[in-house]
Amino acid sequence: MNDPQTVEELVRHRLSAALGGWRGLVDSAVAPLAFLVGWLTTRDLMVSVGASLAVMLVALVVRVARRETLQFALGGILVTAVAAFIASRTGRAQDVFLPGILLNLALAVVFAVSMVSRWPVVGFLVGAVTEEPTAWRRDRGVVSLCQKLTGLLLAGYLVRAGVQLPLYLAGHTTALAVTKLVLGWPLLLLGIAIAGVMLLRGRTPLQAVHAEAEDPLPEG
Repeated sequence: MNDPQTVEELVRHRLSAALGGWRGLVDSAVAPLAFLVGWLTTRDLMVSVGASLAVMLVALVVRVARRETLQFALGGILVTAVAAFIASRTGRAQDVFLPGILLNLALAVVFAVSMVSRWPVVGFLVGAVTEEPTAWRRDRGVVSLCQKLTGLLLAGYLVRAGVQLPLYLAGHTTALAVTKLVLGWPLLLLGIAIAGVMLLRGRTPLQAVHAEAEDPLPEG
């Protein structure tokens, strides 16, 4: 793959890598789907959690066989295992979804703080390829782009937490399983599509960011 020439192209590549591409999206969807099928079929917590872990282990084996990165499969197994442990201790099926809800809330706070402080999280994806990781912040156009993309990701976290937290407090396990699936990769794909339009329309030269790192200017 050729080196990116614009900030938009760079961010597009970085976001794709961070999400694990299409395989990463599939890995993130199979566990909640397996739990939902298991829960609707048996109403048994351990069977449903076991189904989630089983499909994640299959995804891990497939990645090992294809010599692909294990990051996303291992991450999914870890999250599922933590959720299973919590639910097994409390005996409440809805607690399977508690780690995911808390994670979305925590990420929403981090992303919101980064935007308020004008240090949007997505900006660090740009800064990671320069000798001075914070040089991107001196370019108002780059900061504006990163603010919009960070806000887009923030909206996803807020939607997930806003929908799932009331369902969790009400103990609606089936509804939680359905919304976790619907608000998982479908919502992520929608966000990617919107971000894609934003990134394809922009033409911010990446060289400008490198130039800022070599010859920093005072912030306006």
